[in-house]
Amino acid sequence: MWTSFVAILLKEFKHIFRDRGTLTLFFMLPIMQLALFGFLDQNVRNLPTVVVDQDQSRYSRELVDGMRATQTFAITSVTNSSAEARDLIAQGTARVGIVIPPDFHDRRARGQNAQFLVLIDGSDSNVSAQALAAINGLVAQHNLDEAEARGARPLLSAQPIVLFNPEGRTANYIIPGLVAILLQIAAMVLASIAIVREREQGTMEQLLVTPINPLGLVLGKLAPYLVIGLVEMALILLIMRWGFHVPIQGSLLLLFGTAVVYLFALLALGLTISMRAQTQMAAQQMAQMLLLPSIFLSGYIFPVAGLPTVLYWIGRALPATHMIDVMRGAVLRSAGPFDLLPSILALCAISVVLVTMSVRRVRKLTI
Repeated sequence: MWTSFVAILLKEFKHIFRDRGTLTLFFMLPIMQLALFGFLDQNVRNLPTVVVDQDQSRYSRELVDGMRATQTFAITSVTNSSAEARDLIAQGTARVGIVIPPDFHDRRARGQNAQFLVLIDGSDSNVSAQALAAINGLVAQHNLDEAEARGARPLLSAQPIVLFNPEGRTANYIIPGLVAILLQIAAMVLASIAIVREREQGTMEQLLVTPINPLGLVLGKLAPYLVIGLVEMALILLIMRWGFHVPIQGSLLLLFGTAVVYLFALLALGLTISMRAQTQMAAQQMAQMLLLPSIFLSGYIFPVAGLPTVLYWIGRALPATHMIDVMRGAVLRSAGPFDLLPSILALCAISVVLVTMSVRRVRKLTI
């Protein structure tokens, strides 16, 4: 097995370094995607807002100034018609409309309940949720201030403390999970063409008639891409830390140790795809088919708690789900190996299963 492993390892490294275009793509594609996703900010700022001020009083101006102070809303137009405000939202010119009724000042002055209408464009659920939260926060803070001004103590108050990402930076949440996705894109695509390339070049038959050990063949095919994957992860972590200023709270040894297991699982899966595909194009397409489930079912974008039961368990069977848990836990929460033990054990189990499948597939080919 050891002789087979070394022979295939050296052979695969020669193939990799001869194909300069693929090797360049292996490193440049993740860097480009990291730069693209790293600069994205999911925190809503300066939503175009139309104001219908039918009151024209000090209280209505205070309300508008309070909305500006949240930095969520940017007052782009003022009108006297609520119908015109609805039209501006329908056209997409404004995302939020504020309608202040003519009796707003009088009701406030008499200490009565003063209401104003908020029109929110719900075509983007993320934008509408953050706009609604900003309005509710503004109203709640105003009610507390009014109660304190009258000498009344609030019956209930909350003092929230956001741990691990108090600034609410999107990069701190997105990039650690993005590392797992980028490694999957690069590792699976390259590993998926490892056997197909041999078949297309006519060297697969020569390889199979040699007295080669199936386990040595699989490990020899995986090891070069594992080394390159670890180099790529180190590069991504450097960009994450010094380019996007995402703090790494946990152990780098834990991250790289888990990455070895994760890459083995991905590479074994890519190798299994390579053995089934007939062309490199078909292998790459089969590898890309697993990318979307890894993005949408792993908790990278959508919380797994909201998934239906069937999709939840499909997501738990994906290596990316557990690697994302490890990355966010170690990078943001300074979690240790015992804290992340369920995810690490799941990755180990998936890796063993996939490597075993690859070895069995090779044995069938060599018989």
